[in-house]
Amino acid sequence: MADVMRNFMARAVLFQDAVARYGGINSTDMQAVGLLMSEGPATPGELAERTGMTAGGAITAVIDRLERAGYVTRQRDGADRRRVIVTAVPETVLAKVGPIYGRIAARWADYLETLSDEQLQFAEELFTRATEINREETQALRGTP
Repeated sequence: MADVMRNFMARAVLFQDAVARYGGINSTDMQAVGLLMSEGPATPGELAERTGMTAGGAITAVIDRLERAGYVTRQRDGADRRRVIVTAVPETVLAKVGPIYGRIAARWADYLETLSDEQLQFAEELFTRATEINREETQALRGTP
């Protein structure tokens, strides 16, 4: 089972890298966009925290590249003009990489239809726990609680 999990994780990372390159950006930038899509807009500091980057130059460079590529916008916070809010541009994400994710989602849906309710429940529990473990181990590697 350990070999299967290791192979799955490697293939998932390689897939995400291929999608990012297809979309004209790098893997780290694609993950930042993905987090903005799934967790909502963020300040640069919040996005740095989500990705595990430093809040300074590294996250600024990511945001600059994503803005140039049309994947995100930056706007001043209406309540506090000192704050900047970074927001994903769903139309760009969908136009550039949506068809790829749509294709793989359809393939997964076809496969999932072959599983029983019990198998689906187990798969959901497995992936939920795997996600938690990965998040915890990532935080441990970064020295954050």
